[in-house]
Amino acid sequence: MSIIEKLETELIKALKSGDKEKVVVLRGLKSDIKYKIIDKGEELTDEEVMDVLSVNTKKIRDSIEQFGKGGREDLVIKEKAALEIISEYLPEQLGEEELRGIVKLAVEESGAESPQQMGLVMKIVMPKIKGRADGKLVSKLATEFLAK
Repeated sequence: MSIIEKLETELIKALKSGDKEKVVVLRGLKSDIKYKIIDKGEELTDEEVMDVLSVNTKKIRDSIEQFGKGGREDLVIKEKAALEIISEYLPEQLGEEELRGIVKLAVEESGAESPQQMGLVMKIVMPKIKGRADGKLVSKLATEFLAK
């Protein structure tokens, strides 16, 4: 079953059960996927759907951060619930130690020696972890390794 089919099935279940929060999140995802299909002009692969989900996850994490700074705990809770729903469709996230190992190997492989060469490291790391880790954490770890 493709991710799009899984989203459709879950949306129908949420509608039948009256889970309004899940319905809103899944409809939003479905809408974003539809826009991507229109842009591309053809159906999306599961990998492309994962990209859409990852972009949404990043937006939600940014929103959580901003709402937290603004003291809007009600919206933080709402966004965290949405993040939980979306994360059901994403691959399992990498742990920090595993991610640290991947970044360390990328630093060695790229030959980067200073934070100014972080782009070389990111170019190696990002395809390997696609959708399985937050880019901000990767950037932070790469900066750590390059600052030594």
